[in-house]
Amino acid sequence: MDTGQKLWQRAKQIIPGGNMLLSKRAEMFLPDQWPAYFSKAKGCKVWDLDGREYIDMCIMGIGTNTLGYGHDEVDAAVMETVKAGNMSTLNCPEEVYLAEKLLELHPWADMARFARSGGEANAIAIRIARAAAGKDKVAICGYHGWHDWYLAANLGDDNHLAGHLLPGLDPKGVPKNLRGTVFPFNYNNFAELEALVNTHDIGVIKMEVMRNQGPQDGFLQKVRDLSTQRGIVLIFDECTSGFRQTMGGIHKMYGVEPDMAMFGKALGNGYAITATIGRREIMESAQSTFISSTFWTERIGPTAALKTLEIMEREKSWERITQTGTGITERWKTLAAKHGLKINTAGLPAITSFGFDGPNALAYKTLITQEMLAKGYLATNLVFSSIAHTPDIVDGYFHALDPVFALIKECEEGRDVMSLLKGPVCHAGFKRLN
Repeated sequence: MDTGQKLWQRAKQIIPGGNMLLSKRAEMFLPDQWPAYFSKAKGCKVWDLDGREYIDMCIMGIGTNTLGYGHDEVDAAVMETVKAGNMSTLNCPEEVYLAEKLLELHPWADMARFARSGGEANAIAIRIARAAAGKDKVAICGYHGWHDWYLAANLGDDNHLAGHLLPGLDPKGVPKNLRGTVFPFNYNNFAELEALVNTHDIGVIKMEVMRNQGPQDGFLQKVRDLSTQRGIVLIFDECTSGFRQTMGGIHKMYGVEPDMAMFGKALGNGYAITATIGRREIMESAQSTFISSTFWTERIGPTAALKTLEIMEREKSWERITQTGTGITERWKTLAAKHGLKINTAGLPAITSFGFDGPNALAYKTLITQEMLAKGYLATNLVFSSIAHTPDIVDGYFHALDPVFALIKECEEGRDVMSLLKGPVCHAGFKRLN
């Protein structure tokens, strides 16, 4: 057992779940073998606690680092802020500059509020929108964090969020009196949303602009028109999709403007900063409720965001990561065809994934992670692209992946995949760690 796994076993005894983010649990990748912790990260390379170097062809900090880990210019800007002082009794001017920049990129919006995590941004947006609408009930489509308001969708039926969040999630600890306040609808199913609005007194519609598929049959415009006609506040959650296919929200691709939008993940290239922007008449409702937190005023997040946005514009990073991700998707398909395998692909171009159908899907995913780790790659069936993923890096990844697909083909023809695994199959969805 390597140093990282030993520390992970210790962590699970003193930290519920082992860490702070489900998506980074070792069991989600390679139980008992995943290195779990890093000592250094740069570009698209990560070093574990034993000094082993890996190329990250995986989640890249859960999509936070589209410019690559440890970008010199972003880090230099942050270091200058550290030297000058991160906190004081007075406010940091960078939050004003950042608000102006985000509003310049999204002319439909007039005001902005900042936080440090996606869950916070989602909670802020819902609070403001409910205050503006004067109504409690929310229709949602997509993943919107961990707060009570969202998990309330699973009260009474713990399958409601199965297609939006994670299957098997029990909303224990969420007050039962929140039941009937949040109603999920499926993407591209306008009739389902319309029925919710006609049946319940919906005040807010919150949705991801797209995740695994794009809008069909004018879906986004229909949602916008419905919101306008019924006086419903429309929120686009762009915490994941923002700055990956356009310079700003992905809604700009479709010409549909929300009343509010949130950005996170890529905004600070690894530093904690999230934004909620919106129309003045909606955002000013923040003044009629209470939304306030000490560390939302620290200076590092806005500093990192301003420099990240500057570099994104210069490098046209959204174009580069879209091109990289599109290329990876096509090469997965080509490699699968070469070995006579059937795969399905999904996701935004810059957040691309593939999967196998059938009972061995999770075992195959685990096998890929196991074999690629031995070759010096952090890899599963999902890639968050960054500008650090140069063509030679991607070429090397596919050279290493080719024989792994050959192994999977052998398993499809009768070889026992479980005999090839050196540990348990990876977890899927929400599962308690003991």
